[in-house]
Amino acid sequence: MAGNHSRAQRIEQQMLRTLAQLVRREVKDPRVGSVTITAVRLAADGGSANVYFLPFGDQHSAEEVRAGLTSAAGFLRGEVGRDLGLRHAPKLEFEPDVSIERAHQLSNLIDVARRKDRERGGE
Repeated sequence: MAGNHSRAQRIEQQMLRTLAQLVRREVKDPRVGSVTITAVRLAADGGSANVYFLPFGDQHSAEEVRAGLTSAAGFLRGEVGRDLGLRHAPKLEFEPDVSIERAHQLSNLIDVARRKDRERGGE
């Protein structure tokens, strides 16, 4: 079983690298803009993959970026399949990566709390 798990992880990492390059160089949809692919999670059966992304800047909402990526999904799937030598490339489903956003919010809360502490002479 461990062999399958590490194979899936290798495929996820390769997909991440390939998708990051493709999105940056090949996707011309104006809704996509600057976006970072943060993670790829392959389904257990390998038939689909969740692709997590983080839009940069406030030009487009996460939903607009998702729509742009989804419209390019067929092209991206074909390119990923070719690049990785997969007979059946997984169906790509795009999801905004909220984990980084949450970490950023928590970091900001901690910074505010520290600043207030210093202002009261706590540090």
